[in-house]
Amino acid sequence: MSMLPAPNLSPKELVNDDVDLMSETNMTTASPAVAGNRQSGSDSPAIAEPPREKLTKKAITADHPTWCPGCGDFAVLAAFYKVLEKRQLDHEKIVTLAGIGCSSRFPYFVNGHGAHYIHGRAVPLASGISLARPDLHVFLFGGDGDGFSIGGNHLDHGARKNINMTYFIMDNFVYGLTKKQTSPTSPIGFKSKTDPIGAIDQPVNPMKKLIAGGATFIARTHAAQVNHMIQMIERAFDHQGFSVIECLSECVEFFPDVFDPANPKKGGSFEVIQEKKWDNTPEDDLRHDVTDELAAYKLATLPFPGVFGVFYQSDRPTKNALEKKWIEATREKTGGASDVEILRKTFDRMK
Repeated sequence: MSMLPAPNLSPKELVNDDVDLMSETNMTTASPAVAGNRQSGSDSPAIAEPPREKLTKKAITADHPTWCPGCGDFAVLAAFYKVLEKRQLDHEKIVTLAGIGCSSRFPYFVNGHGAHYIHGRAVPLASGISLARPDLHVFLFGGDGDGFSIGGNHLDHGARKNINMTYFIMDNFVYGLTKKQTSPTSPIGFKSKTDPIGAIDQPVNPMKKLIAGGATFIARTHAAQVNHMIQMIERAFDHQGFSVIECLSECVEFFPDVFDPANPKKGGSFEVIQEKKWDNTPEDDLRHDVTDELAAYKLATLPFPGVFGVFYQSDRPTKNALEKKWIEATREKTGGASDVEILRKTFDRMK
């Protein structure tokens, strides 16, 4: 696995061009000057960091996207760029990961740390990075096949453990990269190379799966609604925990016009969830409570194209926070012993 270093960084911001995300050296967020003072025991004042350069689209754009013309994933990438520009995250703290599929090419197009992992296994990779480097912003991208089929089990475990990351799933109802096979979200009757007479299997309901799995932020959007996408990405990013966004992203090559019912430009209706404002008005009784799991499940049962927005949000401790607390308590019991010292004592007991 190779990690791509963020470009145009000063030596003080990036000590080594070949950054190892798992390196203990990089666990500190202090500048090299400050770290040097701590290691040497010097009390001399730390050298102030120069102002950081503004993060721009040019800085975070890598290779030219290679999706089919008209693919909804282009809009998703544009929305992601917008969010990164707006939030002005530290460039070296951005991590973009993916599995296999058309949408999983994302890391190629984002200039920063990233990895293109094996099919369906991106959640475990992202989990390890998130837990080892809680200072990083972990963004995971994939499709319906990668997320709900071969990666469905990992999705459940990432959700129940509530590992801190933002997972954006571009759902096109078809395996597009391998040229039109039935995917886990393909509707009944869909004709493909694997179902030439039409799909007969019940499709996965992403919202139901995520709610039951234990994800603490669940939202739904559409690639044709860029402003809405940006809002959902920002809310998912702000949430501490396992945040998942399902995005209807049309495959113009192998399943064109499938999402027209949710696209106003094509005669459809894009109905946004009206969230409760808690203003004690009669109208508020009809609005959706995002903390109500049963209400979220009911929204998930609406016929296609359903509704869009935040289905569910829960404030539950992340595995990151729980592990940190556990590690700190254990270190306190050992008197602050180093990892090597603890291992040596363990080996000594085994002699």
